[in-house]
Amino acid sequence: MNLLKQKQLLPITLDKAWDFFATPSNLNEVTPEDMVFEITSEVPQKMYEGMMITYKIRPMFNIPVYWCTEITHIRDRSFFVDEQRKGPYKIWHHEHHFKETEGGVLMTDILHYDIGKSVFGWLLGKLFIHRRVKQIFDYRYKKLESYF
Repeated sequence: MNLLKQKQLLPITLDKAWDFFATPSNLNEVTPEDMVFEITSEVPQKMYEGMMITYKIRPMFNIPVYWCTEITHIRDRSFFVDEQRKGPYKIWHHEHHFKETEGGVLMTDILHYDIGKSVFGWLLGKLFIHRRVKQIFDYRYKKLESYF
């Protein structure tokens, strides 16, 4: 199992942070353009527990990947969790935490993911996947810095 943990201080109110991240269509704003990210399901203005979202992305080599995530847990203005239901990972469990603090909101991402135990999966992980996941979160960090 792989773990990526990232913290970022956003100089905004908790309400503004929650409104941005609880709006599924805003995922486009923080996804690298070269991934050609497209939400393929109807999404409401605000997320809710049990909501399924389908996407088509091109994370590497312009190869399309179809992905479905479910919003499994929400505690209003505190955290939410999305988990892959169908897609390229064996496990994808992404926690988004928000804490009001001096200077704004401390946002913490905790991602547990697993690409499988095969030799092929291990090799792809070493060559591409772990680096690409880190690049996506680095991009998101920079994008949020400039956005807020």
